[in-house]
Amino acid sequence: MTKPAQPLDTYIACPTCDALHPTDGVSKLVCVRCHTVLVAPERRAGLKLLAMALASAGLIYGAVTLPFLTIKRFWMSNDATLIETALAFEGPLLLLSVAVLFLILVLPALRLGLTLYVLTPVVLGTRPLPHASAAFGWSERLRPWSMAEIFVVGCAVALVKIVAMAEVTFGPAFYMFAAATVLIWAQDSMMCRLSLWRALER
Repeated sequence: MTKPAQPLDTYIACPTCDALHPTDGVSKLVCVRCHTVLVAPERRAGLKLLAMALASAGLIYGAVTLPFLTIKRFWMSNDATLIETALAFEGPLLLLSVAVLFLILVLPALRLGLTLYVLTPVVLGTRPLPHASAAFGWSERLRPWSMAEIFVVGCAVALVKIVAMAEVTFGPAFYMFAAATVLIWAQDSMMCRLSLWRALER
C-alpha cells in the first residue's frame, strides 16, 4: 500500500464524485474529475455566492406574489399563486400539501436566509455573526431536503397531462421560481465549503 505524500487531514473529498485532492498550499482547487469547485479565494467566491443568494431571494419573493398558473376553460379563467398551487389538495391530503409547500418553498427560503447570515460577514471581512457555524451546519443538513427542482419538473409534467382538458399556461412566477431553482443549484455547486469553514473558524 502506497503511503500518501501528505497527511490525510490535508486532503479534501469532492462532494460530487468523491475524488481526493491535496489542499496544502493551494488557494484555488477544482476537481480534476467533475470540475466541482473545492477551494476558491474567499472574497471572490463569496461575492458571487452572495449575489446569487440575493438574486434567488428576490426571485422567490416574486414567485410567491405573482401568478404561477393560469387555467382557462371555455369562458372561465382562474389564476393560482405558487402557494395555492402547492396547497391544491384538500381534506385528508392537506397534510401532503403542507409537506410539499415546506419542501419546495420554506426550506429553500430558510437555506437562503442561513446562507446570507453566514456569508455576509465573510464577504465584508468582518467578524462572523453569533452561531454562524451552527447556521452553516444546519444549511448543509437541510440541503438534501430542499426539493424545489422536483416541483418545477412535476409542474411541467402535469401541464402536459392536463393540456387536453383545459388551456393551462405558466405565469411569471413559474419562470421566476425555475430561475431561482437554477441559481440555488449553481450556488451549491460553486460553494467552497472548506474555505467557508476555515473563515468561520478564524
